[in-house]
Amino acid sequence: MTFKANQSLAEQIAGHLAGQIIRGEMLAGDRIQELRVAGELEVSRGSVREALLILERRHLIEILPRRGAVVRELTEAGVQGLYELVQVLLGLVIRKAIKSLREEDLDPFIELIHELQLAAGERNVERFFTLCFRFLELAYPFARNSYVESVLGNLQPALQRTWFMALHLDHDEMKECLSFFKALVETIFRRDVRSALEIIREFAEHQSALVQDSIIRARQIEAAWSARRR
Repeated sequence: MTFKANQSLAEQIAGHLAGQIIRGEMLAGDRIQELRVAGELEVSRGSVREALLILERRHLIEILPRRGAVVRELTEAGVQGLYELVQVLLGLVIRKAIKSLREEDLDPFIELIHELQLAAGERNVERFFTLCFRFLELAYPFARNSYVESVLGNLQPALQRTWFMALHLDHDEMKECLSFFKALVETIFRRDVRSALEIIREFAEHQSALVQDSIIRARQIEAAWSARRR
């Protein structure tokens, strides 16, 4: 683990563990043992405890009595609720951006779309995934509302977890994401609030349904295997 001077140690530990959860290296229900993490990263248990509180706030783990920290389960209701809230908050960001954005403010977004196209053409899912969230993070400040930015920041790791799943569930999901970002920039350029909100709604519902279907299929497979063992 490489430490960065501009982040607290707890934030860096949280980021390291979040990456493992987001990419499925730690699964729902897995315990996160403070002592093991402290030993692996050569940090104090106090810093690990702080990191776990950050991860709980960011909806990636639960801290349970007598069990400690465990990776949070993904449920259909949880995924649906996450995308419904992100849809509302992102819609607010885009509405305010359309009111205040200058044409030159779109240049970084257009450059990111070019980079997304290159990553999609190379089938570089990791790079594409990183660029998607760079795009979103670039948009958040246009809310000009620190509360909205804070909530989106805390929701982002949970959204990254489901987004990463979606990109690996369907080979065409990169095309869907790329189309979403392109259409969003076009509607912002036209200052078309209604179309922008519709684009956000359609994409949120699409990706939410994709992840929820995967959760249902996984549960059905698990139930079938359990029945065969009896």
